[in-house]
Amino acid sequence: MSTARDAARTKATSRAEQAAQHIAQLTEAARPGARLGTKESLRTRCAVSVGTFNESLRLLQSRGLVTVRPGPGGGIFVAEQSPMVRLGNSVLALDAQETDVADAVRIRDALDPLLIEDALWHASPADIADLRERIEDMAAAATASDPVAFVHANWKLHARIAAISPNSLLRSLYDNLLDLIETHTLDVLPASDQPLADYIAERHQLHRDLVDALDARDRETALRLIHEHNTSLADPQR
Repeated sequence: MSTARDAARTKATSRAEQAAQHIAQLTEAARPGARLGTKESLRTRCAVSVGTFNESLRLLQSRGLVTVRPGPGGGIFVAEQSPMVRLGNSVLALDAQETDVADAVRIRDALDPLLIEDALWHASPADIADLRERIEDMAAAATASDPVAFVHANWKLHARIAAISPNSLLRSLYDNLLDLIETHTLDVLPASDQPLADYIAERHQLHRDLVDALDARDRETALRLIHEHNTSLADPQR
């Protein structure tokens, strides 16, 4: 049974890679920032399922080849790979919209203490268990030396903390900010003499301690940790 499942997964991965290569060829013939088409039109052109095409997009975005823009006039565009935003002792390499992402990071940080306060009051044992699962995802990415996977796991942890809040407006605003940051991030690079692996290990431990503080309803420690988390983002642009 597992062999058949593995074979199906390998086949799906192969089709996703083939579709990604097809779209990569389109980017080579287009200028940076050019619109390649809608997700549906390109998916149809590649003749793959929605799930397979989404995996192709993930591959293309991780390689810095395309960016996806929602809304009217949106679609899939050839990436413009120059802006960067500082994130502590690392740098987010972006496909575009440096100012928008830097602003989103700062606003997100301003909202973090509000969400921590809500989590201290409202987190259930099931919520804490989910947060610990997100922490383990961060640990796995750190062990694999995959900084991009680490920051994505980090953002999923913060999204899960936000989900605890009973304030629907706060949750929606925070999720939209995270989505903007995540959509435009291509890579994570070192920003100082500190090795990126060491910085990631520190961030992992800080977030683990934060979840422990939420579990213990230790307000003083939780707010101190989220303050340390956010003051490391001083001078967010680079």
